[in-house]
Amino acid sequence: MTLKNTDERWGAISQLFHWVIVALILVMAYLGLTMGDLPNGPRKINVYALHKSIGLTILALVVLRVAWRLYAGAPAAVPGTPTWQQRIASVTHVLLYALLLAIPLSGWVLNSSAGYPLQWFKLFNLPAIAGRSDRVHELAEDAHELLFWILVALVLAHAAAAFYHHLFQNDDTLRRMLPGRRKAIAPPPDPVPPSPTQDSPDETV
Repeated sequence: MTLKNTDERWGAISQLFHWVIVALILVMAYLGLTMGDLPNGPRKINVYALHKSIGLTILALVVLRVAWRLYAGAPAAVPGTPTWQQRIASVTHVLLYALLLAIPLSGWVLNSSAGYPLQWFKLFNLPAIAGRSDRVHELAEDAHELLFWILVALVLAHAAAAFYHHLFQNDDTLRRMLPGRRKAIAPPPDPVPPSPTQDSPDETV
């Protein structure tokens, strides 16, 4: 497997970005849906801090992934894929990137407008990107939640499409984002020998 993307499959770096971000999104979804119900105390504060740190990590990884894609390109469409499916896939990818940037940024605004400090895994502080404001805090909170549910819907549709191609169309849409070697290409069949009754070019009429 090469590091860069090829016409046939995603390279190792793109695959690493993809699956690390997927794993972090799953962790973030769990934390985001459960941390509000935790009783007030040090554990709740630590869980919120972890949620913010992972969100900042996703933001940085998505920026790096977009930069890498611009540099390394993307595989060509799987042969036989209809044009309308290629267009939907392209729009879906753009929306996923946009959401993965917008959700952490809305969380950053949410945190800043509440006047809370923002740290990355307690290693260093990040600046506020909005002034303290109850109105901005309320809008950012609503946007953060709405964008999350839109992301959930898009991710489910994206995964369903990949499994549909894998299970029902048996193409490489999913396989080329998985680690491992390429699917072996079957050798061409041996040429069929001429029939004994077929005229030979050396035969005379």
